[in-house]
Amino acid sequence: TNEQRSLGLMNRKILNQNNGMIFIYPKSQIVKMWMKNTYIPLDMIFIKQNGEIDTIIKMTKPLELKPIGPNKPIKAVLEINGGLTTYLNIQKGDKVISKEITNVNK
Repeated sequence: TNEQRSLGLMNRKILNQNNGMIFIYPKSQIVKMWMKNTYIPLDMIFIKQNGEIDTIIKMTKPLELKPIGPNKPIKAVLEINGGLTTYLNIQKGDKVISKEITNVNK
């Protein structure tokens, strides 16, 4: 929901390794995220309409208010524990397979 999207991972002290949060937007748009009230470092994965990973911002700084993100249209953002993209070898250009992201009717 918009409310869940607005809260994101705020106010959490821990995030289990296999958990995260995905933000899927109705259409591709410029997306900037911040770390307001977020107490754990995150890796943010910015995903294009075709499912390709466009940008990875690693180890975001907890509580940082400066908006971060690429200056190009994005369809979704996946937030996971900081450092997990390195551990799992997730890289720019990798594909995320999800009907909710690549469905052009959404």
